[in-house]
Amino acid sequence: MLRQYLPSVVEHTKGGEVIVTDNGSTDESLEVLRKEFPGVKTIVLEKNFGFAEGYNRAIEQVDSEYVVLLNSDVEVTENWLGPLLDYLDAHPEVAAVQPKIRSWRNRAYFEHAGAAGGYLDPLGYPYCRGRRFGKIEEDKGQHDTVVNVDWTTGACMCVRTKVYKECGGLDAAFFAHQEEIDLCWRMRNQGWKLACVPQSVVYHLGGGALSYDNPRKTYLNFRNNLLMIYKNSKCRWGVLGLRFFLDYSAAYMFLCTGKKGSAKAVVEARRDYRKMRIDYR
Repeated sequence: MLRQYLPSVVEHTKGGEVIVTDNGSTDESLEVLRKEFPGVKTIVLEKNFGFAEGYNRAIEQVDSEYVVLLNSDVEVTENWLGPLLDYLDAHPEVAAVQPKIRSWRNRAYFEHAGAAGGYLDPLGYPYCRGRRFGKIEEDKGQHDTVVNVDWTTGACMCVRTKVYKECGGLDAAFFAHQEEIDLCWRMRNQGWKLACVPQSVVYHLGGGALSYDNPRKTYLNFRNNLLMIYKNSKCRWGVLGLRFFLDYSAAYMFLCTGKKGSAKAVVEARRDYRKMRIDYR
């Protein structure tokens, strides 16, 4: 990942500092950074704190006005950073922005995790402009307008550092998946706006750590989505009541299609959500 994607970040990040946080890696990543990217600053964490707390611990050490959360499987393009910073400079009411996210594998199409800006439906399910459920649109310029969104993707989120810290950062208990949506919901509840700025374009591999059909990913997505609704929704009990039936319907669907691991993951996610929500009362 570092060899494939970091060179584009180093080449095209003008006027900003590139920092790689090593989240307790057990391979040769640090050696690769030392030998092949000697000009890149590295923050070394003593263990894998997960996506959420790993970023929190790294951003504790950053005092710039803005910080970009950027996945290790993202290829950036020339002048990718400028439009994001310019928009934040011109709109002080906006806390965070994202670029247009295209697929690294199929470069004419949007990428699943972010596309052209994130939204939530009334039941708390996230979707994107350019992606609904599993249907991914080809990018033909149909989403090239700047729009306010419900959430900006953690694959590439440019956020005001002060706001990130004041709103509590990413929820460490989530570990990974939908933690950025939870943070964005908290920011919106405090009056901040969020936007997608499609004049900036990046390419995201997606599924670099966990494939989309991995039961661990299913577990984290279901558990964290329920926690997020419990924490942030003004009509949480009505939504959570409906989700009880929908989630178990999803588990049944997984079971009927031979995905026993995913069915078990949904049941375990609901069990652990009930345990963890006590911490948020």
